[in-house]
Amino acid sequence: MPNWNRSSILVRRTVGYSIAAALVCTGVSLLFLFVVGSKDADMARDRATGAWDRTVPLIREGYLPSMLPAGRDIAIQVLNTQGQVVASTPQLAHKPPMATFRAPSASVHAERVLCPPAGLKDCMTVFSYKVYQPDGPWLLYIAVPTVPWFGNTAALSFAIGMSLLATAMTAAGTFHVVKRDMTAVDAIRTELAEITATHLHRRVPVACDNQEEINLLAGTVNDTLDRLEGAYKQLRQFTSDASHDLRSPLTAMRTQLEDALMHPDDTDWPRMAGAVLTGVDRLQAIVTDLLTLARLDARAPLDLSATDLGRLVGEELDRHDYRMRIVRDLRRNVFVDCDPLRITRLLVNLLDNAERHATSLITVSVRADGPTATLEVLDDGAGIAPEHRERVFDRFTRLDASRDRDSGGTGLGLAIAREIAEAHHGTLTIQDSEKGARFVLRLPVREAPQTSGRSSHGTGHAGLFSFPVIR
Repeated sequence: MPNWNRSSILVRRTVGYSIAAALVCTGVSLLFLFVVGSKDADMARDRATGAWDRTVPLIREGYLPSMLPAGRDIAIQVLNTQGQVVASTPQLAHKPPMATFRAPSASVHAERVLCPPAGLKDCMTVFSYKVYQPDGPWLLYIAVPTVPWFGNTAALSFAIGMSLLATAMTAAGTFHVVKRDMTAVDAIRTELAEITATHLHRRVPVACDNQEEINLLAGTVNDTLDRLEGAYKQLRQFTSDASHDLRSPLTAMRTQLEDALMHPDDTDWPRMAGAVLTGVDRLQAIVTDLLTLARLDARAPLDLSATDLGRLVGEELDRHDYRMRIVRDLRRNVFVDCDPLRITRLLVNLLDNAERHATSLITVSVRADGPTATLEVLDDGAGIAPEHRERVFDRFTRLDASRDRDSGGTGLGLAIAREIAEAHHGTLTIQDSEKGARFVLRLPVREAPQTSGRSSHGTGHAGLFSFPVIR
């Protein structure tokens, strides 16, 4: 669909805003015209009242001339008690009464719209007044032009003209703004449509300075593309490293088996089977770690419980024998909300790493630092240079200086440990130490549970070490 039906959007937006503007202008114009009409009607009534004020004294004092002075757009007649016209303005001279109605007995005033009054043209509003004289009530008729509801044609023309102008300006402005924004969005869409896995370096264009919303959209899209490019590069590196680490033991096992089959009589089959089994164990460890990382990446839910971290660590240290001497400094009643299986896996990975690099001693400590529970694993090995302390948490990363000693690891243990820490809203970092590598886990501390109906340290977990631990 070319330009994602751009013309249709332009038309819909322009027509929609134009209709809205026309409705608003119509409402404002009606209100304006009602005000003008009301004002003009009041002015016409005031003119009639002024003519009454001027004429009535002449009637009562007996100085009423037969020809009354003419006013602008106003006609006057005076009738005596016999209904004869005794005075009028020039346009009604020698003409019969302009009206025949009079005020009811309880009132001295009445008004009607006559189209037209007798002897006149066009519709006019006629006011009838009773003027009491000694011989009876006389009638005073005053006619003024009828004022329409909109006041006058000038006001009507002004209201229509301003409404049309405002609607046209709204339509033109809407068309310009929507077209400009659609052009910018269309440029973003076109660029996004052309970005593929091999062109992740490309970015969408940023609009002009006066298009803040479009700029925010373009910036957000570019930030997303930055993260996508970084994740794709990481995925490619991860796939390459995983393929290499899986291929190495497979190649070794294939070579051993092919050599054994070529010389079956000279092969020490039990020894060869043990070597192949070692390779299988390594493959199983890598695959298990990959599955663990996949679950962590998918943010699998944690089975959280209030856990005494010092007790959990102590029970894990008691469960296995280690080649290195382990010094413990485990404070009790340091409670955290955690998944005991995941935290145990984190500890195992840290101990596994420390045992491969330590010279003779590993120190494990647990303490509370205010609102934070801290677990430290310190070895007395060569340590890790500050510039490499973040790299070791990357997947399949092994520092060159330790590859020989670290050949038993999968290259995923520390990456898994950090993912577990972050899943618990904690941190896992490498801190300075006088000797060796000092891994520090920090988790939010919580109050000790009030009841003891459920184990607070997660003991008795069936299959706690169902995952292989390569040492």
